[in-house]
Amino acid sequence: MSLRIYNTLSRAVEDFSPLVPGQVGMYVCGMTIYDLCHIGHARMMMAFDVAQRWLKASGLKVTYVRNITDIDDKIIKRAVERGISIRALTDEMIAAMNRDIGALGIEPPTLEPRATEYVPQMLGLIAKLETKGLAYRAAGGDVNYSVRKFPGYGKLSGKSLDELRAGERVAVQDGKQDPLDFVLWKAAKASEPDDAQWDSSYGKGRPGWHIECSAMSCETLGETFDIHGGGADLQFPHHENEIAQSEAANGKPLARYWLHNGFVRVDNEKMSKSLGNFFTIQEVLAKYDAETVRFFLVRAHYRSALNYSDVHLDDARGALKRLYTALALVAPVDVPVDWTNPFAARFKAAMDEDFGTPEAVAVLFDLASEINKTGSASLAGLLKSLGACLGLLQGEPGAFLQAGSRLDDASIRALIGQRAAAKQAKDFAAADRIRQDLLTQGIVLKDSAAGTTWEVQS
Repeated sequence: MSLRIYNTLSRAVEDFSPLVPGQVGMYVCGMTIYDLCHIGHARMMMAFDVAQRWLKASGLKVTYVRNITDIDDKIIKRAVERGISIRALTDEMIAAMNRDIGALGIEPPTLEPRATEYVPQMLGLIAKLETKGLAYRAAGGDVNYSVRKFPGYGKLSGKSLDELRAGERVAVQDGKQDPLDFVLWKAAKASEPDDAQWDSSYGKGRPGWHIECSAMSCETLGETFDIHGGGADLQFPHHENEIAQSEAANGKPLARYWLHNGFVRVDNEKMSKSLGNFFTIQEVLAKYDAETVRFFLVRAHYRSALNYSDVHLDDARGALKRLYTALALVAPVDVPVDWTNPFAARFKAAMDEDFGTPEAVAVLFDLASEINKTGSASLAGLLKSLGACLGLLQGEPGAFLQAGSRLDDASIRALIGQRAAAKQAKDFAAADRIRQDLLTQGIVLKDSAAGTTWEVQS
C-alpha cells in the first residue's frame, strides 16, 4: 500500500505522489514569535514532525520548511511594552521555543526562514500582483489585494465569496474596496519603532502576514511544491490568501496537498491565548516528563480534536509505561525493520493511511503483549524501531520506569534556564511559577552566586 493523505483542498484522502520522484517539499506555517509556545502550538509542530519522520521512513528525501513570523503587530506591541528591540524579543522567544520543542523530541526543520530575511522577495511578489491588476494602493499608503479579481478564491475553505463576506468579522478599513480584501504592505505608522519599517517603492512600511508565507515558501521550495501544512485555524483566511496571491502572481498551483491539524481543546473550547485557557509547554513539562507529553500528542490522529487534561496525561504516562515494561523485561536486539513482519506491516498500513497514529500505536501495544508472552528479543527490537518512527521508546527502559512522573535532569536544566531567562526579562511571576511547578515535582531549587542547583526530595 502506498501513502495516502487527506487533502483539505479536495476534501478527500488521496494517493500521495511527489512532484519529483523520491523527494518531498513540505512547507508548514510556524510560530508568530512574541511569547512562549503553548501545548496547542506543540500539537501543530508534533503533527508535522511525525509526518516528516514517516515520509523519511518511507524512503523519501524530505525538505521540510517551517517558517518563523518575526514581524507582526503583536510582536511590535510586546517589544515596545518591554522596551527592547524587535530582534531582541524574537531571538529570545525563538530560543525558548527551540528549548521547549526540542525537549519534546520535535526535530528541527531542514530550513527555518525568518520573515524579516525575505522582505525583498515579498516586495517582488507584490509588484507582480500590482502589474497584473490584483493589488491596489490605498489612500493611507497600504497596498491591498483585490480578492474578487481572483476567480478561485474560496476553493480551500469551500465557501463562495458571498458566504465568506457574510462571515467577515473585520471592519472595512479606509481605502479597502471590499471587506475581504487583505493587506499586502502596511504603511509605517509614526508610533511604530524604526526596526518595524522597511524602505520600498510604496514608502516605508512592512509586509502583511499572508505575503510573508507566499514569499518564503516559493523562495525555498519553488512556485509549486508538494505539501503545505498548518493548524486548522489557518485554513481561512491565511492559507486561502496564500493561494490567491501566490497563484495569481505565478500562474501555477502553490501546493498540491494541503494538510491541517486539529485543535487542542480545554473544556470543549479551543486552546488559545485570546481565550486565556492555554498551558505553555514549559508549564506542562514542569508536571510531566517530555516523552509522556509526546506520547499524549502522538497517539491522537493529527486531524482530530485533542482534549487536554491531567487525567489524559496521567493515562498517557501509564500507557507508555506498559510499552517500556516490555522493553525492560526483554532486552531488544537492534535489527532493521522487516516490513513483511505482520506487526510491521500493520504499522505501515496504519501510517500509510493519512498518518494513522492511533492504529499504529495500537500495533505497538499488540507487539508489547507478544513480547511479554514470548520473550522474543527480535520483537523487542522491532518495538523499539517502530517506536522510533514516532519519536518514542528510545530511552533506557529502567530509567523511565523508575522515574515515575518525576522530570529527568535534562528537563530540570531546561526549566532552570527558562527561569533564568524569565528573571532576566523581569518576568518574576513566570520565574516564581517555574520554581513552584518544580517544587510540586519534588525538585527544590537552590540559588547562589555560582548559579542554581537542585535537590530531589524523597
